[in-house]
Amino acid sequence: MKVKVFILVFFLLMISIPVDAQCAMCRAVLENEDGGQAAKGINNGIVYLMIFPYLLIGGVGYAIYRLRKNAKKA
Repeated sequence: MKVKVFILVFFLLMISIPVDAQCAMCRAVLENEDGGQAAKGINNGIVYLMIFPYLLIGGVGYAIYRLRKNAKKA
């Protein structure tokens, strides 16, 4: 069971989907300058900053899971 979950998570992490995190107005303004290079940089920064809340929520969820699992054993 653990091997199947590990393989599934591994393949899901390997899938790469391009995302655009900017609003339409920000994208329109930034693409008019420097051939869109500033827009790409801003977009990458937004996506990078979006990762941390999900990691935090995942960490808290995992901690709660571990606490409940240990409480059932005791």
